[in-house]
Amino acid sequence: MTPPPGLGTWTARRARTTPERTALVHGARRVTYAELDDRVRAFAAGLAGLGVGRGDRVAYLGPNHPAFVETLFATTALGAVFVPLNARLAPEEHAFALGDTGARVLVHAPGHVGDGPPLTRLEVGGGLDELVTGTADRRDPVDVDPDDTAVLLYTSGTTGRPKAARLSHANLTWNALNVVVDVDLARDEVCLLSAPLFHAASLGMTCLPVLLKGGTLVLEEAFDVERTLDLVPAEGVTIMFGVPTMFAALARSPRFGATDLSSVRYLLCGGAPVPPSLLETFAARGLTFLQGYGMTEAAPGVLLLDREHAVEKTGTAGRPHFFSDVRLDDRGEILVRGPNVVDGYWQRPRESAEAFDDDGWFRSGDVATVDGDGFHRIVDRVKDLYISGGENVSPAEVEGVLAGHPDVVDAAVIGVPDERWGETGHAWVVLAPGATATPADVLAFLDGRLARFKHPRAVEVVDTLPRNPTGKLDKGALRAREHFPGS
Repeated sequence: MTPPPGLGTWTARRARTTPERTALVHGARRVTYAELDDRVRAFAAGLAGLGVGRGDRVAYLGPNHPAFVETLFATTALGAVFVPLNARLAPEEHAFALGDTGARVLVHAPGHVGDGPPLTRLEVGGGLDELVTGTADRRDPVDVDPDDTAVLLYTSGTTGRPKAARLSHANLTWNALNVVVDVDLARDEVCLLSAPLFHAASLGMTCLPVLLKGGTLVLEEAFDVERTLDLVPAEGVTIMFGVPTMFAALARSPRFGATDLSSVRYLLCGGAPVPPSLLETFAARGLTFLQGYGMTEAAPGVLLLDREHAVEKTGTAGRPHFFSDVRLDDRGEILVRGPNVVDGYWQRPRESAEAFDDDGWFRSGDVATVDGDGFHRIVDRVKDLYISGGENVSPAEVEGVLAGHPDVVDAAVIGVPDERWGETGHAWVVLAPGATATPADVLAFLDGRLARFKHPRAVEVVDTLPRNPTGKLDKGALRAREHFPGS
């Protein structure tokens, strides 16, 4: 029996079905599916000429660009493994990843050379284009086992050694099907994608599902408010993906109210819950957020709050995706199982074994509650909960109340040692431009809204909070701070 098709066949199948449709837009450049497939086949032939074969690793380092998509599909067409690197990491971290995966080739944007072991480097616009245009050969995609690793993606927010989730062809395909089914994607979708493709949410929730349906990806190398407001009407954007801080920046623009956003069908948001005030701002423009919950190890979709229940169930992360199963253990930790869930981490047997319970459910590390309708509310990370005076405190709950202060636009809380209570909260808040609230004002706002034992002992006003590219608070960076005022 012929194995089910792998990711490396997707461009050929799209070129067969919708060759004339636009697959990618990048600046003034527009690429049809036929053109994309031709470049992918030529690139695959070029990589094979460099000795890349089944199971070898090919890395990509740089911002969003058609070369990212080309490298992904050319690599997987050979049965090799694609390794997208986080362009925002330090050179030493890139060197670790290249060494850890044993990459044979690095495709990189200008200025993103990537330190590390000796390997073949192909610069976008230079060696890469020379390789693709310089070969007359075209390589057909090979058959793969659906459980073969297609992508190695390093997880965010890990402790100790970084680890790469082994995303198989099946994991990524089933996740894309989940999105197509639950978001109800159409073949004429135009997705504006300025969040980085080297993260699971951008890759799995927008890039791959949109290409599977034959839609168009508008690739932006970085998020810019004014350019976003230009592109939406100009390209007829139907889907926008981002994190809450990006959408908040759009809402603050003087142009937000006057820009034609009528083409937009979906606002996909991840990384953190959307504040109620932001929901209301976009609702006034007739726009609804589709929020959810996921993780790299699930490729990444786990829960989705659909359009129908977006208002009624605000604050929840929704129900499980169609082909995913979710349950809560005795502690309330989210356990996930499904064809989109990885079988472990690259060269990390101990961490792989520890990631699953005895019945094969993946341990998320996140605590949730579920209501009678099956909608899950994320409480916090297991490791982020702290105990103050014998009571469990969820920093996420406190952060949500702090964010309700009219002057506060962002908040973070962690537990810090306290001689009397064992641990108490320390909060950091970012104020809106021109706001004058003091730490005492912010603390007073909590009276009557939170039990006293949940009140942070100190509040610190800062200009910004550390977040990773997916929008999640970097609690590790906050814990690394050596001084806590008032402690």
